[in-house]
Amino acid sequence: MKFSAKEVAALLNGEIEGNAEVFVDKLSKIEEGVLNSLSFLSNEQYTQFIYSTDASIVIVNKALKLEKPVKPTCTLIRVEDARVGFAKLLEAYNKIKNNKTGTEQPAFISKTASIGKNVYLGAFSYVGDNASIGDNVKIFPNSHIGDNVSVGDNSVVFPGVKIYSDCKIGANCTLHAGVVIGSDGFGFTPNSNNNYQKVVHIGTVILEDHVEVGANTTIDRATLGSTIIRKGVKLDNLIQVAHNVEIGENTVIAAQTGIAGSTKIGKNCMIGGQVGIVGHITIADGVKIAAQSGIGQSIKEEGAIVQGSPSFPIGDYKRSYVLFKNLPALKILVEKMEKEIAELKQQLTIKVGE
Repeated sequence: MKFSAKEVAALLNGEIEGNAEVFVDKLSKIEEGVLNSLSFLSNEQYTQFIYSTDASIVIVNKALKLEKPVKPTCTLIRVEDARVGFAKLLEAYNKIKNNKTGTEQPAFISKTASIGKNVYLGAFSYVGDNASIGDNVKIFPNSHIGDNVSVGDNSVVFPGVKIYSDCKIGANCTLHAGVVIGSDGFGFTPNSNNNYQKVVHIGTVILEDHVEVGANTTIDRATLGSTIIRKGVKLDNLIQVAHNVEIGENTVIAAQTGIAGSTKIGKNCMIGGQVGIVGHITIADGVKIAAQSGIGQSIKEEGAIVQGSPSFPIGDYKRSYVLFKNLPALKILVEKMEKEIAELKQQLTIKVGE
């Protein structure tokens, strides 16, 4: 797949410095650039490589000031923000790469299912009764779309995704390989025989528009009502979202986080990896939770930053951690002081006795 500097500049609304007709067919790091590759420079620490790179096209910030000329084989495309521009280019490239249509065989599509325009259904995919698949949806091989499921326009369902019955996926969503949407929540109650009786979950899962869910993440259906992932939420790989959880708009959550049932997380939150969150609590808008923290009670202050297990305000955590690191030295100091005090007491006792 080839792109000219002219095409790249048009896509990014950039300004060309150099040969507008040069073509690239691969991507590279700027320090490892080769001919016919495209790279970008946004971090000042890598500025030195702009003068030595063999990349044919480099996307740079408009504000970048060059101390000397770049190689004649290198064409620059200046944009407002090189990192944003490169990300936009990658997105366009990915859309072209995954722009498949049609139905591969074998695949099963229920007679009662509704399939939109320009849809791709990969081999061994399954679309159940009364399912609704919007326009331009891509469903890759070995995916299961259950009965009464709806998938909105332009969404992508990567290989091996399982969407249980009655769940709703919005428009422009991305579900990566191995995602499970709508499995039963972890609901059991002790009975008179000292066994655990399963609580049947008959609710649903709702993903609003522009949600992205990382590989092997699971989102459980509600006991009653819905587990809801609001617009713009981004979930990393290997996250567990339990029954009846609600996650607010544009919240991002890193890998291996677990969220217990019926917890409500606000919008614009940032949650680090391996965070554990108990059930039936509320987390306010804009909260930031450091990695490996344990959240055992509601966080009511908007914009709070917490760390630790159990978590508390990050400033207090850092001050406490300084003391914690110094405990061995403090122990030695205390033991030394105790010894000195004991010696002083002994000396005083001797003097009094005299």
